[in-house]
Amino acid sequence: MNITIIGATGMVGSRLTAEALSRGHRVVAGSRNPEPRHDDGATSARVDTSAQASLEAALLGTDVVILSIRAAAGREAGIAGATTAALDAAAAADVPVLVIGGAGPLRSPHNPDLLVIDDPARVPPAWRAVAHASTDQLRACTEHPNGRWTYLSPPAVLEPGTRTGRYRRGTTTLLTAPDGSSRISVEDLAVAALDEIERPGTDTHFTVAETAETPA
Repeated sequence: MNITIIGATGMVGSRLTAEALSRGHRVVAGSRNPEPRHDDGATSARVDTSAQASLEAALLGTDVVILSIRAAAGREAGIAGATTAALDAAAAADVPVLVIGGAGPLRSPHNPDLLVIDDPARVPPAWRAVAHASTDQLRACTEHPNGRWTYLSPPAVLEPGTRTGRYRRGTTTLLTAPDGSSRISVEDLAVAALDEIERPGTDTHFTVAETAETPA
């Protein structure tokens, strides 16, 4: 499968690239400042989400797009527009998009009428701008005429760790462990993302979290 990953040099994007390559997929690793590839099978591409021609060029010949972008502090408001631009390009190329988003638009596990962004127990003030960007990003997806998108929300905590190959999958409510924690390693999020690419589900918005099961 030919996969274009936009945001391939970021914390999440680099793991997505590694996971896709490990499964034998051909990857165009797109980013604003692409890094040289060292014969790992990926092709670097300069992709600027503010330049439609750049986006469309990166999508030539691809089967699916993974959008994994984050904004610098103070520029969170730009995420929705960048997502719309990627959806525009994907619609022109007639390919689906998997958006790696945020936990903000998920429902609180203790109050289904409350979004995670509005739950101070989950989103302290310092994280609110990032969480707000993710809710705007999901809205950009739902309002876009291109219906070929899926939005993957991580749990509350997403950080580098161990690839176990296991995870729990949910829909639009934040997944938590018995102790109330909500987390997954970036490596296992990449596993879930590539599983979705290879075997698409029916949910347009879903979430994942770590599992306590021991890998076989």
